[in-house]
Amino acid sequence: MDLRVGKIPFLVCAPFFHHFLDENRRFEGISFVDGVPSALNQMLWTGKIHLAPASSIAYAKDPKSLILVPDICTSCNLEVHSVELFSKYPMEKLSKKRIYLTAQSGTSVALLRVLCSQYFQIQPEYVSDLADADAALFIGDEALKRKMQNDWPYCFDLAKLWREWKNLPFVFGAWSVHRSALSAELLPLLKIFLENLRQSIAEFRENPTKAISAWKKIYPVPFSAEQLKFYYDSLDYEFTEERKRSLSLYFNLCVKEGILPEEPRLEFLPKI
Repeated sequence: MDLRVGKIPFLVCAPFFHHFLDENRRFEGISFVDGVPSALNQMLWTGKIHLAPASSIAYAKDPKSLILVPDICTSCNLEVHSVELFSKYPMEKLSKKRIYLTAQSGTSVALLRVLCSQYFQIQPEYVSDLADADAALFIGDEALKRKMQNDWPYCFDLAKLWREWKNLPFVFGAWSVHRSALSAELLPLLKIFLENLRQSIAEFRENPTKAISAWKKIYPVPFSAEQLKFYYDSLDYEFTEERKRSLSLYFNLCVKEGILPEEPRLEFLPKI
């Protein structure tokens, strides 16, 4: 049986996966499944894939089936730039207005609901149809492209809003492992993958230009080298204690919002 790894084809995940795109490297027993975060969440919950840099809320919705990699996450220093609410109105004027929610994300959608209700104390109408929406939540490369177009009067970075509110960096993604990957058959493959994952991140930091070039051959994007440097300078992939506190706080607020039934305890994969 292969170790099946979920791969998100967004620029934010290039540091995780560029290493595995090298044709000179062979990873016997490890296969990859591309998908947006919401799709990979579903595959994780059902065990169709064994691990992924999933939406952080994916873990909270099924902590009995999943366990977290302790040292790697998808976060940022201040702004993330790829999780954006585009709006015709200021935030405080969005009560009763229609907000389109992307179907690609679970974490960002829940974060927006928490921010609106508990930080800005507004009650918008959330819709799944972009037509006639007063505001729209986009993530990933789509958010970056729309930010470049600059055709909405207002643009709100959700990580920045979280930082302003809680003075903590937000954790959008966490490497979640389905517990079936801890079997005697798959555990050696999991160890190999995680070793190479950490190497991939280190290589990206050492030579981002080479890594991005490899990524763009498979997943072309319309951004200049300068734009990409600006984007990656804002990102951070270290799962620090501060970020773990932030994630627990987010889960707690999701419980208050009725998004989660209870706050899960963060459980981490032991060193392998």
